[in-house]
Amino acid sequence: MTDWTHSKWRIGVLALAGAGVLAGLAVPVLAQGNGLAMLGSLAKGEWTIRQRGGASERKICVKSGAELIQLMHREAGCSQFVVEDGAARVTVQYTCPGNGYGRTSIRRETPALVQLESQGIESRTPFQLTAEARRTGTC
Repeated sequence: MTDWTHSKWRIGVLALAGAGVLAGLAVPVLAQGNGLAMLGSLAKGEWTIRQRGGASERKICVKSGAELIQLMHREAGCSQFVVEDGAARVTVQYTCPGNGYGRTSIRRETPALVQLESQGIESRTPFQLTAEARRTGTC
């Protein structure tokens, strides 16, 4: 690739990224990173998830905070895309080959209390989850 062609290619990529930002589209280069520090700041231990709408509660062991992202898809091997990585809120979109996908937003209220919203498809069935998760003990 000549210097002129390489420069033209870089300008085109930057223009497309800029157009995506102006149009309100998520641009992968801007949204990706190692981040999700907010999840690491959550208290480790047993958490109880209480789903709104009367569903039964569920307990999970939180070691890194990432366990809260794929509540409906517990299997490994799912790819994740970080949409939002803030100090008090993260949003992750994920795809699990052969078993669907989801998008989860986690809003931290305290290190031991978060609000969860997740929706997607699991085993060909749509799901929508709105819940509160609270640290309730050790695991």
